[in-house]
Amino acid sequence: MILGTAGHIDHGKTSLVKALTGIETDRLPEEKRRGITIELGFAPLHLDGLEPIGVVDVPGHEAFVRTMLAGATGVDLALLVVAADEGIMPQTREHLAILNLLGVRGGVVALTKSDLVEADWIALVEEEVRVAISGGALDGAPIVRCSARTGDGIAALKSALITAANAVPARAADDLFRMPIDRAFSVKGTGTVVTGTIWSGELAAEDQVVLLPAGTEARVRGVERHGEAAARAVAGARTAVALGGVDRAEIDVRGTVVVRAGDPWVTTRVLRADVALLENAPAVGQRTKVRFHLGTADVAARIVAVGGPLRAGSRVPVRVVLDAPVVARAGDRFVVRISSPAATIGGGVVTDPAPVGRRVRPWAEVGASDEQRFALLLADAGGQGVAIASLPVRLGRPSSSTLALLSRLKRSVVVAGERCFDPAVAKSVETRCMAAIRAAHELHPLEPGLPVQSLRSSLRVAPELVDLIVERLAESSKISVADGRAARAGWLAGGGEADSRRTAAVLALLTAAGIQPPSVDELSVIHGNEVFGVLKLLARRGDVIAVATDRYFTKAAVDDLIGKTATALAEQRTMTASQLREALGVTRKYLIPFLEYCDRQGITVRRGDDRLLGKPARHES
Repeated sequence: MILGTAGHIDHGKTSLVKALTGIETDRLPEEKRRGITIELGFAPLHLDGLEPIGVVDVPGHEAFVRTMLAGATGVDLALLVVAADEGIMPQTREHLAILNLLGVRGGVVALTKSDLVEADWIALVEEEVRVAISGGALDGAPIVRCSARTGDGIAALKSALITAANAVPARAADDLFRMPIDRAFSVKGTGTVVTGTIWSGELAAEDQVVLLPAGTEARVRGVERHGEAAARAVAGARTAVALGGVDRAEIDVRGTVVVRAGDPWVTTRVLRADVALLENAPAVGQRTKVRFHLGTADVAARIVAVGGPLRAGSRVPVRVVLDAPVVARAGDRFVVRISSPAATIGGGVVTDPAPVGRRVRPWAEVGASDEQRFALLLADAGGQGVAIASLPVRLGRPSSSTLALLSRLKRSVVVAGERCFDPAVAKSVETRCMAAIRAAHELHPLEPGLPVQSLRSSLRVAPELVDLIVERLAESSKISVADGRAARAGWLAGGGEADSRRTAAVLALLTAAGIQPPSVDELSVIHGNEVFGVLKLLARRGDVIAVATDRYFTKAAVDDLIGKTATALAEQRTMTASQLREALGVTRKYLIPFLEYCDRQGITVRRGDDRLLGKPARHES
């Protein structure tokens, strides 16, 4: 579990963390010299009956709000620190707004420096704090008077934190692993080490990981939790990971996320989201540049809403176009800031982390349920469908929860292979499939059907969907499938009157020609270009045999020639082509294609210029 501090500069956040944990989180010389927190600080907090809680101490100064955002994203509880001698200050309100935008689920307010003021003043400040937190993430949170200098109230503060921590739901154990990096450094004898808060999933030594968005691959050499070696680290834990196969110089800390290799995480420059602007925010148009903060990522972005600029106090569905790739998941919360004047103006929730195309339209309404977003994803994907493996990222649910949702919606989802589709899309593909088969019959009446591979190519949808549709059509007896070809039920190639006459005429001509049949080109002069289809039909029926690509013999003629060849070779053992020509009584034009056919079938074996009898006479029909 992660506890994040929040509050105005110099209100005593770091001192309070030291009083709670015994650890000084200000590490940098400049931090110690100036007495303020510049970088994130971390410390384990040990409370009775709980696993160690990771405390993230964040800066309070306006210049370091970006760092505060990197620490606050992913926290489970907030510890809002307000100095009793000053009360609510500008950064207090901005930090509160950020906690609200990030969906922090609860916390405690520490009224520090209580030893410096009178009781009646503390009561006024306490009421001011209660009004400030009303209606937000800390609405109803306990307000504890305390002093890091004297130790008064620290025990009560710990007790309040225990109660708040016990109310936080546990994170799913079967989720995909993800850890945004907030530090990277080298340790002699260990190598590259990165630290962060694990947002989801688990990690163990020897796991293979990828650093996104760069795509750098690495191996986990070791894991530490709160400074101690561990077999594995789990969601909600502050973790240090030693990486093998990657140099510190290759890691850009801001925005880099560690994920397990093979998991379906993707980087994106475009996402759909529901965005809310604060009540005092300026309007945000399509060309307004803002800063987009998600985890440790800080990226320039544009926000596009249907119907014009976003207005203060509004909450609308939008498209977010990013200047650099980020790793996002449905349900992720982000914060939007402007640079001049520097201020937090709003935030939102990712609803679709990987839409198709850069100019996707925002969805029609905010606050869509998982079931509604699933239906929208399927409709948006069309004939390509959505990979089932991608759903934990696209829907923002753990793997088991995603599969349960898919099972619950099985009547409104078509599953083909490892992809799922909108039923309306599947129905459309079925209609197009039947139309393509009918068109193939009209265009090629002598063919037994349309190759399924051609059907896959022509429909331009996911092959898995075509295969499922073909299977369903065959099961319902609307089509038949044989030898990789799909045909309308009851279809008979060449069954038309004109086709039957042409087929009979070609077979009669070949039968009359015997062992010296005309070539395909010669036949086409007599019967037109359709003759090739006729020959293929006759070959499928077994009436003729393609001895060569341009020469078809009747089966009877081939049987006759094979019989004579076998007899001649049985007597002579070996014979040249010239000797076989005399024995068979055919010219070289017909002999050579026939002998090459016999070689391919193993009826004869060629040794130089001679041929021997091969296996017993057998030929393809």
